[in-house]
Amino acid sequence: MKKFFLCLALGVVSSAFISSCSLSKADSASENLVIDSNKAVSDVVVAETNVEVGGAIMVASKNIFDNITNSKDHTTLIAAVKQAGLVEILSSDDSFTVFAPTNQAFSTIPKATLDSLMKPEAKADLTKVLTYHIVLGALRVSDLKDGEEITTVQGGKLKVGVKNGKVMINNASITISDIVSNNGITHVIDGVLMPR
Repeated sequence: MKKFFLCLALGVVSSAFISSCSLSKADSASENLVIDSNKAVSDVVVAETNVEVGGAIMVASKNIFDNITNSKDHTTLIAAVKQAGLVEILSSDDSFTVFAPTNQAFSTIPKATLDSLMKPEAKADLTKVLTYHIVLGALRVSDLKDGEEITTVQGGKLKVGVKNGKVMINNASITISDIVSNNGITHVIDGVLMPR
């Protein structure tokens, strides 16, 4: 995976790309690169995206924050990221995996709780919740193994569950996977992960 991102950063987008930067032993120049559970593309250039999230095409040359900002399904998440002061982190050159709850996921939190978290005096608590959705390093859905625990930037652990091809993070399902940005991977989830 590190070879993939190194080659992507260097702009190697030729037929030699897939053969020299294979993502796994099973990959070959003739196989498709899976971008999400419903879409596959045969060329990494086209993988620039063809993943639509919230009515917007995600673009691999953009950073995580810029990509998810374009999704109409993630306006609550973007407002929270801005309120917590995490824009710079999600726009940085560091590599992250972000589990991105939708607006609908946030709507399951009592309004009074969400409103309270969005107040300036609750910035530390909001940051704790949001950084529980972020993992260092770019993890594709194929990297997530049933039963494993992954450590978040917040310091807590997320439990991965895989059953019949469905991937769960704690109690949330990944609904759109492997959204490639120039500083990592985003997975859309249908629940808000609360630190334990």
